[in-house]
Amino acid sequence: MQPSPYLFRISDSKAARLLEPVIHRLPEMEGGRLAIDMRPELSAWRGKLLSRDERGKAIHGASDIKKRRIILDSQLLGERRELQRIFVHEVYHFAWVRIGNQSRWYFEKLLQQQFAATGELGWSAEMAKLALQPHDRKKRTRRWRDYVCESFCDTAAFYYSSGKRHPEWTLARRHREERRRWFGEYIEGRPLFL
Repeated sequence: MQPSPYLFRISDSKAARLLEPVIHRLPEMEGGRLAIDMRPELSAWRGKLLSRDERGKAIHGASDIKKRRIILDSQLLGERRELQRIFVHEVYHFAWVRIGNQSRWYFEKLLQQQFAATGELGWSAEMAKLALQPHDRKKRTRRWRDYVCESFCDTAAFYYSSGKRHPEWTLARRHREERRRWFGEYIEGRPLFL
């Protein structure tokens, strides 16, 4: 069973058409509606999301869990697969907070086992991993937990992607397959709450 199309309120009609195929690949999802909006030239600066502002670091999307809202960069409307990949990544930020401690812990354990491997399944996780200090992993600091979350979301985007390759998929094939198996075991076949 696929997510209800009513779960996502997509404000842009072109984005809605482009996202429809990936929405049908997602597992069954339940929860309150998520608003999906498009904005030009997104950047993140001092904890704020900006549009058409020279400050901050350019980003493709952002989620606001409390407001149940996802903002995607309108430039993605010209790149269907990238729009879908970023959309799934952002949707899975909502899933991450609801999948429960046990599933989060099992995913973290998988990352602990793969930690010595180079690469990741997306720029977000790669940057978070590179920012880690030696003590972060052992002490499970905020930086480590942020990396685990970003890796989960990038892994979801990889798992539900229709593409075979992406320049951000730098993780070795055997580790990709371990992540694919983890998603099959812990995410697929049961409703996800957002």
